[in-house]
Amino acid sequence: MKKTTLLIFLILGTLNVFSQNIKTDSLKQKENIKFKYETLIVPTVLIGYGIVGLESHTLESINTNTRDEIIENIDNKFTIDDFSQYSPFLTVYGLNAIGIKGKNNFKDRTIILGTAYLIMGGTVNIIKRTGNVERPDGSSKNSFPSGHTATAFMGAEFLYQEYKDVSIWYGVAGYVVATGTGMFRMYNNRHWLTDVAAGAGIGILSTKIAYWIHPLIKRTIFKDRESANGIVMPFYNGREYGLGLSMTF
Repeated sequence: MKKTTLLIFLILGTLNVFSQNIKTDSLKQKENIKFKYETLIVPTVLIGYGIVGLESHTLESINTNTRDEIIENIDNKFTIDDFSQYSPFLTVYGLNAIGIKGKNNFKDRTIILGTAYLIMGGTVNIIKRTGNVERPDGSSKNSFPSGHTATAFMGAEFLYQEYKDVSIWYGVAGYVVATGTGMFRMYNNRHWLTDVAAGAGIGILSTKIAYWIHPLIKRTIFKDRESANGIVMPFYNGREYGLGLSMTF
């Protein structure tokens, strides 16, 4: 738990440094959201709940009771969560493809998504490798946090940020799908409630960080690349699911 807690605090602690750099950027970067401490409340509470649940007997009891209640009413497993985790962020590209434009062009939104995915994926995998939480079905000891849920909520926040000025309902739909993904992870006996809560918080926070630091990344790494083309899509290699990203500048 100490390693996990330290990692989360390191992530949160760097936000203030990033925000100071972002504030100095040109006003032309108006398409990106500003750093606001209050936006950390929801993801921090979710991550905190998951972390506390690693040691709290009360939350462990809630985990077990929730799992038992779900198992009691399970008839068949549904693997829709393997695909629904990608739906929110793929929707952004689908909407743009049919002419409903979001906040950013292809280049900027893809850089933001790639940044968010790296932050989310790196955080989830490091915690999984350093943790020792057994899955509800006993298949392995890398249950905490839920990677599927983190991916889904990362995409839901991405969809919300890109389309909140067009219609807030796009973001609402994305969060409904993300919530359903987390519920199916528990329904399929793959994750505890605390795993899902932490995954949701990491996913949301990863996207927020990606938007906050985008001006810095754009002017330091992609400053000489004005246009970009590419494709973003999930992949499955027979054992693992992931995100494939190909871009040309």
